[in-house]
Amino acid sequence: MSDKIAYSRHGDIAVLTVRNPPVNALSQAVRQGLWDGMDRAEADDGARAVLIVGEGRAFFAGADITEFGKPPLQPHLPDLINRIEASPLLVVASMHGVSLGGGLEVALGCHYRIAVPSARVGLPEVHLGLLPGAGGTQRLPRLTGVEAGLEVMTTGRHVGAKEAHALGIIDVLQDGDPAENGIAYTEKLLSDGAPRRAVSEMPPPTPIDWDAAFEATLKRGRGQISPAWCVRAVQASVEKPFAEGLKAERQIFYDLMQTDQRQGMIHAFFSERAVSNLPELKGVEPRPVQQIGVIGGGTMGAGIATAALLAGLRVTLLEMSAEAGEAARNRIAGNLVGALKRGKINQKGHDTILNDTLSIATDYDRLSDADLVIEAVFEDMAVKKTVFAALDRVCKPGCILASNTSYLDINEIAATTSRPADVLGLHFFSPAHVMKLLEVVVADATAPDVAATGFALGKMLGKISVRAGVCDGFIGNRILSTYRTCADHMILDGASPYEIDKALEDFGFAMGPFAVADLAGLDIGWAVRKRKRAEGLDPRARDAAYADKLCEDGHFGQKTGKGYYDYAAGPKARVPNPDVMPLIEAERAAQGLTPREFSHEEIVRRYMASMVNEAAKVVGEGIARRPLDVDMTLLFGYGFPRYRGGPLKWADIVGLDGLLADIKRYAEDDPYFWQPAPLLEQLVAEGRTFDDLNKES
Repeated sequence: MSDKIAYSRHGDIAVLTVRNPPVNALSQAVRQGLWDGMDRAEADDGARAVLIVGEGRAFFAGADITEFGKPPLQPHLPDLINRIEASPLLVVASMHGVSLGGGLEVALGCHYRIAVPSARVGLPEVHLGLLPGAGGTQRLPRLTGVEAGLEVMTTGRHVGAKEAHALGIIDVLQDGDPAENGIAYTEKLLSDGAPRRAVSEMPPPTPIDWDAAFEATLKRGRGQISPAWCVRAVQASVEKPFAEGLKAERQIFYDLMQTDQRQGMIHAFFSERAVSNLPELKGVEPRPVQQIGVIGGGTMGAGIATAALLAGLRVTLLEMSAEAGEAARNRIAGNLVGALKRGKINQKGHDTILNDTLSIATDYDRLSDADLVIEAVFEDMAVKKTVFAALDRVCKPGCILASNTSYLDINEIAATTSRPADVLGLHFFSPAHVMKLLEVVVADATAPDVAATGFALGKMLGKISVRAGVCDGFIGNRILSTYRTCADHMILDGASPYEIDKALEDFGFAMGPFAVADLAGLDIGWAVRKRKRAEGLDPRARDAAYADKLCEDGHFGQKTGKGYYDYAAGPKARVPNPDVMPLIEAERAAQGLTPREFSHEEIVRRYMASMVNEAAKVVGEGIARRPLDVDMTLLFGYGFPRYRGGPLKWADIVGLDGLLADIKRYAEDDPYFWQPAPLLEQLVAEGRTFDDLNKES
């Protein structure tokens, strides 16, 4: 019997204790151990019941990720669960920590389930482009009903024990030690004469309108197919005998395994875990950070402060006047109300943060004890340099000085201080207490322990932290500038902003680029365009001024009620602004351009080709160390559809050779914009992919 399972007897109960730290993943050794343990219990004289319980942090956290992508090894999980459920003995699961994916499916194969109140369950397979493939779609709805079961499966969310109990997933909630709880509960079941209660033998749930549910789920997923196919699998649980329903579930699971979406989501899953794991920082200890300063209390500064406060850090926020400081406090208070409603903090925590942990200051000297200071002031180099000069004067030795700049040169900022080794960029995304991405911008002189501290802070704040080098826009905004320019070129050539937004939202983006511009504020792009024009555009670059006219008229998007769209009916009821197309048509006429039609397919292909080409330049220049760094930046900061894995994973899937051929074809009309990335040309010439580079890092 596997050493991952400990077998013991407690009276007439055979106890199978899972020992596969840290989270009892369902590896082959665990599966074999459970199978052998069931055999032993059934052969053990006097055993009347089996209790399955996990040591350590969890019951079962799910599949063993080290087995992903490899041929499945026996015993297969569906067979193991069927074998557990078919046992003539009474089988009980005692759950704590998490029971996710296959872990919950094992529990559903048991006859009874007890859990501690802090336990969580879930079927998160949709986040890997799959569905529960070991009976979850067949058993769960028999306990919860169709609607509740589908909600759990299609969202992949964690369900707290109290809710799981109310749904019928868990039979009993009991505080205490899981093993002791399980033994006591099993003893009671035996003394009460409780029967075996196989979920598979329960009547199927009431049917629903399956076609409507499938279409609604597909629409909610913005093109992701695995949640919708959960509907079809559950439909099989209602319409077919249990054994046939299991076969239908396995066939759908197998079909999803072959999809590009599954490839993309598996890539995203592993890349999310790899992105902060940098060889250069191995063994480098971050500096301690307990107290931080934030300079500027606008939307961004207040969001950064909120994120830090929610992570348990003490925050001193600096503003230029008492009135501005009070406004910043109110913004933070508003953010904290949202956290309170979502259950991230309780009322006591909320009050402690506002009355104790947060301080508002108007004097730089109040930052003298800070371990790290983040400036979030106006995006202007002269303003940034003034702030850093003041910080250099007042901050203690070893204090890290960070800029939240979106575009500006961190090397130039660092050079204005006497401590450039202590300077780095921490580029948050708005709203900073919600958005998951953090670009850690490592300047030429940034010390390794300062970079390590940036990543440690990101982890404290619950961010996906990506290392970026110094260039205009770093990783994300540099690539954004390019693909947004591509969209502007398509506008000049005949597409409308609304056609482009629709095509890209159908592709899976949360919002198209022009809707995003309205959300962020058109004044941001306007400022960037003016700065670049002042620096001098290359005479070969195509330029357009129609969007400037919107800004000159005071139309900055959602915050002013009008931009590319009119928001008179509210931010979600966007209607094309009738002033926009006449401005575009006038621009085309002024440049002597004859508009042509663009299909949605061409819009997506050009947009994505520009994104991939610039991303390849970013990787080739070392601004991003690995292709996966680009993918995670676009996934977590720019609304790229997760099920496509990121732009460079998407490029691998569709084929680099075809993309390069298209880029060269586009370059015949615009050789300046469509300059093929040397790295892309190299990969195609060598028959390699971006993912090959990830594997080398």
